[in-house]
Amino acid sequence: MLATKNVSLVKNRNFLIVAIALGVILNPLNTTMITVALPEIKNEFLLTSKDITWLIASYFIVSAIFLPLIGKLSDNYGRKKIFLFGLLLVGISSFTAPLSPNMPFLLGMRTIQAIGTSALYPAGIGIVRSYIQKNQNRVIGTLSVFATTSAAFGPTISGLLIQQGGWHVIFYVNFPIIIISAILAVLFIPNDVRSTNNTFKWDGIGIILFSLFITCWMYFFQTLASGLNVWALIGSLVLTFLFYFFEKKKAGPFIDVIFLKNNPNISLVYVQYILATVIFFALLLSMPIYLQSVIKLSSQLTGIIMLSISIFSIVTTPLATRWIDKSGYRKPLLTGGIIGVVGGVLLLTINHNSPLYWIFIVLSTIGLSNGILNIGLQTRLYSFVSVAETGTASGLFMTSRFIGNILASSVFGVIFAAGVNDTSQNWLTIILLIVSFILLPGILFITKKMHGDGSSAS
Repeated sequence: MLATKNVSLVKNRNFLIVAIALGVILNPLNTTMITVALPEIKNEFLLTSKDITWLIASYFIVSAIFLPLIGKLSDNYGRKKIFLFGLLLVGISSFTAPLSPNMPFLLGMRTIQAIGTSALYPAGIGIVRSYIQKNQNRVIGTLSVFATTSAAFGPTISGLLIQQGGWHVIFYVNFPIIIISAILAVLFIPNDVRSTNNTFKWDGIGIILFSLFITCWMYFFQTLASGLNVWALIGSLVLTFLFYFFEKKKAGPFIDVIFLKNNPNISLVYVQYILATVIFFALLLSMPIYLQSVIKLSSQLTGIIMLSISIFSIVTTPLATRWIDKSGYRKPLLTGGIIGVVGGVLLLTINHNSPLYWIFIVLSTIGLSNGILNIGLQTRLYSFVSVAETGTASGLFMTSRFIGNILASSVFGVIFAAGVNDTSQNWLTIILLIVSFILLPGILFITKKMHGDGSSAS
């Protein structure tokens, strides 16, 4: 394990935080910037909707696997080293991806990019916990918001840039962020100090089982468009149970399933966040393609319309935080859930004849709901765990986001397999409405009054 750090080694606290904040936004930005570019990539490489879904989902699968793994590696082998190595991988992939001659090469570069961006959040949180004492939880909470809500800006940024330079430019956007983050990290993050007592042990079988069951579930959802694949379902269930029972007996598990079993409130927060992510990301995937293919908007105008989700998601976050501090969790989270249901109903009114201002208003409603649910679920999670458990809890929280992304991309692939039109968009909306309704009883459970849980949600 890494030796205990001395906070006096920090030259400038603010520059250290900025270095990490710039690093952690790379993953969410790169998960969504590609959405507006999908029609152009699809045409250039002659891809099917299923191919496009794998281009998206592979990024999430790799991130879900490597995020907890690299978190453990950074704890043992040096957080600054892992952080800088992650930036290097993102730089390499961002340079080579635009040169892709075919789909497999682009898929490989996206995989390297996913590994690199997955290193930045856990390493960054570890650095904060090592060197930042004053308002540490507030800083961690801010970084968590950067690592989630910044995804909403991806379609807008790419939409504005693709109009000028094609889909290739979405990878070049990373370079200013990488360079500034790397310079600040080298200058203001203290060097790692290793202790001689290294107790890290690889859970190779756990990693393999986790990778297999995530991929198998993804394949099962992908094949639903052509009917129920019984063998894929059986294989997914078997691998899931094998993973659970193996990790349950493991002294140093890849995913601490006992921690989840013994903390049902925490586990339910993760489930709630998976569902909220499914709604949010399914729209981030589907709407850019729908706006370009059905309503015939340019990529630039599509990006501007998608800005509605970004603006309201970001603006709502600090307002929701103050509301939670004042009145507790129940009212804000329930309000966010109900607004999500209303937004889903309004989505059913959108068709190829809808005026752009109405689409902007409807998507703004979804952004408003997402902003409240995002910060509400994150802060509720930290109210359940001790400071010592923050690293484990936050790592699993981010993993649950990628599971939600995987489910969203799977639903997207199934619904739009036959084409992008008003009917397929409505079917997707109906599914998201059902998910919105499922969220509500879970919110009531995790916000119920408990001993020691004051109205201030302390």
